[in-house]
Amino acid sequence: MHASNMMREMLQEDASLQFRFWGGDKMSEVQNSGLVRHIRDLAFMGFWEVIMNLRTISRNINFCKKDIEKYAPDALVLVDYPGFNLRIAKWAKSKGIKVYYYISPQVWAWKQSRVKKIKSVVDRMYVILPFEKKFYKKFDYDVDYVGHPLLDEIAKYSFENKSDFHTRNELDNRPIIAILPGSRKQEISKKLPVMLKAAKDFTSHQIVVAGAPSLNPDFYSSYNSNAKIIYNETYALLSNSDAAVVTSGTATLETALFRVPEVVCYKSSRFSYFIAKQLIKVKFISLVNLIMDDEVVKELIQNECNPTRIKAELNRLLNDQEYRSALMVNYEKLENILGGGGASKKVAQSLLKTIR
Repeated sequence: MHASNMMREMLQEDASLQFRFWGGDKMSEVQNSGLVRHIRDLAFMGFWEVIMNLRTISRNINFCKKDIEKYAPDALVLVDYPGFNLRIAKWAKSKGIKVYYYISPQVWAWKQSRVKKIKSVVDRMYVILPFEKKFYKKFDYDVDYVGHPLLDEIAKYSFENKSDFHTRNELDNRPIIAILPGSRKQEISKKLPVMLKAAKDFTSHQIVVAGAPSLNPDFYSSYNSNAKIIYNETYALLSNSDAAVVTSGTATLETALFRVPEVVCYKSSRFSYFIAKQLIKVKFISLVNLIMDDEVVKELIQNECNPTRIKAELNRLLNDQEYRSALMVNYEKLENILGGGGASKKVAQSLLKTIR
């Protein structure tokens, strides 16, 4: 998701404003936008990884504070990344800097106690999931629902001819089952072997894996699979697939918006799963089901995330036309619930009006 990039571009159209950026998610920004620190230097996920990098995280937080203090902004706009940004928000508020937040921390899933902190340090919150506005209302905090930036990202995508996609990626003529196993080594190592084993018997289809750009091709070849690995083309892959096996996360929503029947998978170590079960208080793990408040797509979690269960669901998605049709109807409802596009534009316009 490039929500911060879209918002940045819109704000920069106003020549009367000056900007300083942290954490951009495009390499070109390093040269082109006065980026102070790239997101790759800040992103640590998982309990153990965070603990192992506490010193680096602390250094980045201190550096960020000094940089903000030196720049002396009139307002600070924070995007997602709550572990880092909420600390900066508290500090900035103590310095009398106005704080605006785009893409809420997932306080509805765990640590609801953080809402009190958010209310005290964030002047205005812009949320991208429709149920978040109602959630915050329970805590007497009025937030702005602006829609989901994925709608704009997908609207910008240029669809290509299916045969051209197959030829360009050296694929045969069989329809595609897409596998989206995530982007981090640890999660891929847990789920990809299971996903590949589940899909291998569908010989009338070819298996194509969405490869993480940050990982070496040798990492995927170690799984000794006949599956094709394609990098940096997740949208092209989804737009040319008959079904998909998807790890939980934003990819579940992207898959639904491309109208691809999917089965959602989650599997981690027993310890991590035990910790997650204690902390996370939601009925579903996929954004599709969370937004719809119903199990629209099948979720296979932990022990249920096995080749037999995934294969059975794939078989239904590919061969049960009534099941597929019902899913397409729900996907249409999902997009209607999300509302129109222009999320980042709405935020930019609100910021310009409010700051002035």
